[in-house]
Amino acid sequence: MLKEGTSVGELAPDFELPDADMTIAKMADYRGKPLVLFFYVRDDTPGCTTEAIEFSDLEQRFARLGCVVLGVSRDDCIRHGAFRDKHGITVRLLADKEGIACKAYDVLVTREVDGVQREGVNRSTFIIDAEGVIRHALHGVVPKGHAETVLNLVKEL
Repeated sequence: MLKEGTSVGELAPDFELPDADMTIAKMADYRGKPLVLFFYVRDDTPGCTTEAIEFSDLEQRFARLGCVVLGVSRDDCIRHGAFRDKHGITVRLLADKEGIACKAYDVLVTREVDGVQREGVNRSTFIIDAEGVIRHALHGVVPKGHAETVLNLVKEL
């Protein structure tokens, strides 16, 4: 995968990832409409659950703006399906098991956990316009209230 960039004003990197139902989603599928791509750490953790539920709760408001919301984590499709079903999450969750999109969007960080260095996702959201250009790149976001903040930024596109 060609990394085109992850900064505001750059073309968003392409991706091809399976969702919870193992259907492939491609960046090209979303050209022509705004896209919110939120990267989160892990299914069924408190912050990630809050974030996914809030985006789901606002999904219809995003849709009225012509915007699609996708969540991405390194969990697999089966775990995404269980997470979605358990919490009634309606936004599409994409599985980036190999971390290809995470690397392309430069959201991987190394943290020390229990004395061991581990690679994980820095909670980040990209707001991409209809032409595929990154208009906003938010890193290290706080889950509570984040979806509403993103909705307000999409309204400004």
